[in-house]
Amino acid sequence: MKFTQGKSSPWTQLHQIQKAILPSTLFLGLLTFPTSAEAFSLVEEGTFSTGIFDDGAALHSAYDPITQSLFVANGSTNQIDALDISNPENPLQSFNIDLNPFAGSVTNVAYSNGLFAVSLENEIVTDPGSVLFFDPFGDLVKQVTVGALPDSLVFTPDGSKVLVANEGEPNDDYTIDPLGSVSIIDTASWNVLTADFQAFNDGSGIDDDVRIFGPGATVAQDLEPEDITVSEDGQTAFVTLQENNAVGILNLETNEFEQVVSLGFKDHSLPENALDASDRDDSINIQNWPVFGLYQPDELQAYSFANETFFVTANEGDSRQFEFDDEEGVEQVAFDEETTVGDVVLDPDAFPNAEELQADENLGRLEITNTLGDTDGDGDFDQLFSFGGRSFSIWNSEGELVFDSGSDFEQITAELFPDFFNSNNDENNFDNRSDNKAIEPEGVTLGMIGNQTYAFIGLERIGGVMTYNITDPNNPFFVDYTNNRNFSVEFTLDEEGDPDPTPAELAAVGDLGPEGLLFISAEDSPNGEALVVVANEVSGTTTIYAARVPEPGTILGLLAMGTFSGLLLKRKS
Repeated sequence: MKFTQGKSSPWTQLHQIQKAILPSTLFLGLLTFPTSAEAFSLVEEGTFSTGIFDDGAALHSAYDPITQSLFVANGSTNQIDALDISNPENPLQSFNIDLNPFAGSVTNVAYSNGLFAVSLENEIVTDPGSVLFFDPFGDLVKQVTVGALPDSLVFTPDGSKVLVANEGEPNDDYTIDPLGSVSIIDTASWNVLTADFQAFNDGSGIDDDVRIFGPGATVAQDLEPEDITVSEDGQTAFVTLQENNAVGILNLETNEFEQVVSLGFKDHSLPENALDASDRDDSINIQNWPVFGLYQPDELQAYSFANETFFVTANEGDSRQFEFDDEEGVEQVAFDEETTVGDVVLDPDAFPNAEELQADENLGRLEITNTLGDTDGDGDFDQLFSFGGRSFSIWNSEGELVFDSGSDFEQITAELFPDFFNSNNDENNFDNRSDNKAIEPEGVTLGMIGNQTYAFIGLERIGGVMTYNITDPNNPFFVDYTNNRNFSVEFTLDEEGDPDPTPAELAAVGDLGPEGLLFISAEDSPNGEALVVVANEVSGTTTIYAARVPEPGTILGLLAMGTFSGLLLKRKS
C-alpha cells in the first residue's frame, strides 16, 4: 500500500513566535504585530443573491474581462445568471440563459477568448451529456455531445481546446455503469475526441492502490473523472478520480491517458495529521487516531515553479451509495460502502483496545469504507480508512505528495469559531461533521499577486476560504482565513424540523456552502484589484472578494510576501 506523508505545520507555532517577538515590534513604534490574517486579507466587495436556499443556485462561475461579465451556473433554475461586475461592490444580473430547452441540467462553466462553455448532464444521467458554447451576450454558438455526466470543464491555456471531465456515474440500481472519460473539444473545428480508461482494463499502467470497487465494474467503468486542470505548457492534463482516490495523467499530444496514480493514504496517527473523529464527544478533540484517510480530492489546479509542474487538490472525500425503489416502492440498497468504526469487528491483534476505540466519543462514530481494511481476508478490520483528507495538498507531476496542510484547517477553524467547530452548512451546530469529513475542502483556485502564487480553498461545511502562499510548493504557509457567515442568524424550521429560512434570514446569514472559486487577476479585474469569486450552493450567493496584499517594504508586506515565512511557520518533515 502507498502511504504518503508531506510537510505540514502546527497552527499554534505561529502564535507562540508572534508572542515572542511582539515586544520588539512595539519598541519599533508599531501599534501591533500583525497576525497572518492581517498581513493578507480577502475583503468582501459585493454579493449577488438568488434568494434560493439549499438548491444549488450558485455552483461555479466564469469571467469575461472584456465585457466584465460573470456567468454563474444556477442549478436550481437550470440557467446561467449573467452578472455585470463592472462595479464589484454592486454585481447586477444583466440577463440569464434558460438551459431547459437543451434537455439537460447545468453542472459547470468555463471561459476563454470570447467563449463561455457550459456543461450539461443528460436528463438520463447515464446517457451522453453536452457542452454549449455561448458568446458573452448569451447567444448560442455551438452545441456538442460529450460523455456521460460531464461534471467539469476547462479550456487549455491557448483556448484551442476544451477538456470535459465526464464522471460516468452508475444509475441508482447499478445496472448501468457508463465509462468515465474526458472529452477533448477542438474549438476551431468542433471535433470531439474521447480519452477513456479502457487500455487499463488489464491492470497495466494503474497503481495497485487505486480503488476499483464497483460491483462488476471494469477499470474503465469504475474510474470516475471529477475535475480537470491543465499544465501551463498545455501538454498535460490532471484529472481527479475522487471515489477512486486517484489522479489520471492525460497526455494532450497523444490525447491518451498515460497513467492512473493512487494518491495513497494519510496517516492520522502522525502528530501533524490529527483530527476530531467524533460528533458525540461534546468538545473539540483534535488528536491522533489509528486511522488512514483517503485524500479523495474534488477540485484541483495546476501551476509551475522552477520549471516544474505541480497540482493542488482540495481533499473533500466522497463515498458511493446507491439506493432505488423497487416495483412495490420499497427502498433497496444497490451498493453502500459506508459504515462506522463502531459497527465493524476490529482485529484483536491490530486493535487490542477495540472496545475503547469503538466508543461513540472516540472512534465509534467515524465513517469509514467497508471496501478496505481486511488485509488478511478473515472478515475483521485490520486497518481503518476514513473519507477525505480534511486538507489541501500539493503534488508533483508524477502524483507524488509534496505538501499537505495536515490538521491546519480543523485547528484554525477551532480557534476562530470554537462555538461552531465543524458546523454544517445549513444550520448552526457544534461538532456536527467531525465524524464525517469535517470541514470538507471542496473548491480550489490559484492566483498570482505580484510574484507570489496563492491558493484559495473553499470549506464546504463551516464555510469560508483558506488562503495559503504556495509560491514554493516545498514551503507553503497559511496567510488568511475569511468567513463572512453570520452564526448569530438562526433559521426558521419547517414542519419536519429542517431549515427553512425566511428571505430576511437568508439575506442576513452571509455565504453558506462554497462550491466553486474563481481568481480574477488585477490585470483583468474591473477595478484593478485581484479578485476571488466564490459561488455558494447553499445560500445561493455569489460573493466577490478583493485579495489585498500590503505594499512591499512594510512589516505587513514582508509577512505577506513570505519574508518571515521560515520563521513564522517553519515546516517539519
